[in-house]
This record gives sequence, C-alpha cells and structure tokens, in this order.
Amino acid sequence: MENFEKVEKLRERANVTYEEAKEALENSNWDILDAMIYLEKQGKTPSPEQSSYSTQNQKTSVEYEKEAEEKSSFKDTMKRFGQWCLKILEKGNTNSFCVEKGGKELFRVPVTLLVVLLLFAFWIVLPLLIVGLFFNMRYHFVGPDMHAVDFDINKAMDGVAQTAENIKNEFNDAVSKEEK
Repeated sequence: MENFEKVEKLRERANVTYEEAKEALENSNWDILDAMIYLEKQGKTPSPEQSSYSTQNQKTSVEYEKEAEEKSSFKDTMKRFGQWCLKILEKGNTNSFCVEKGGKELFRVPVTLLVVLLLFAFWIVLPLLIVGLFFNMRYHFVGPDMHAVDFDINKAMDGVAQTAENIKNEFNDAVSKEEK
C-alpha cells in the first residue's frame, strides 16, 4: 500500500485532516495502527470505549446442543409433514371420483379436485350430489389406491343411492295414490 493510500485510510478511520494523518504516519514509521494510537494519545481522536468480557449468562455447550437438536427436530418434523402432504396429493390425483347414470360414466374427476370443491364450494357441490341421486346418478371411487377401501366406500355410496331411490319411489307412490 502506498503512503498516500495509508494517509487516506487513516483520515477515513480517525476523522482527521490530511496533515494530521500524514504527521501521525511519519511519526509511527507509516504503520496505520501505531498512527491511530499516536492520534489517540494526542487527543485528536476519541479512544475506544472500555470493553470487558464476562462469563455471566453464557450458554453451555449442552445448551447449544439442545437448541440445535430442537431446531433439527422441528425441521425434520416439518419435512416429514411436507412429504406426507405430497403423498396425499399424489394419491388424490391418481384416484378418481366417478359419476354414472344408467351404467354409463358421465365424468370422472380426481379426488383432490373433489376435496377442494367440497372445501370451498360445498354449498353448491353437496346439493348437486344429493339432487343427482334422485335423477338416478350413481357415484363411486376408482383408482389404484382404492382397492383396500374400495368395497366399504363404494358399498356405502350404493347404499345412499338405494336410499334415495326408495325415497323417490315412496314419494311417487304417495303422489299416485292422491291422484286416484
């Protein structure tokens, strides 16, 4: 570093004039640290505040390890939760909810979409599903992950459809008796 650069650096750090910085550097054999000390002794720069070190309120290594373990434990938990959510989304996208009428499939939507629709528009979707039952619609779930629960869910769906059919028949019978 050239002498000019040293003077500039000392001026910036000590907030002194060019002449004072040059004089301090010349008197301290162009060493910046010695020049700072020289300026402090002359009272041209304030001396640094007194500092001290204390072991009071210091954490032990055991406390640091416990903190790290808690952080990694939370991080691992969140990672597992994220993986579980992705697994559920994948299953919801590979399995479908089917709507049939007269043995013909009208449409099929992923279970994930059905759940989202039920969460955000249940006041529309649920009544449509119920009304559909009275128009001979049948609902069931299909997909590679539905084999384990396929029988129970689809059996329940058939039971609901049969109940709707019974209600419709009873209503029609009651109306036809009144007309006679």
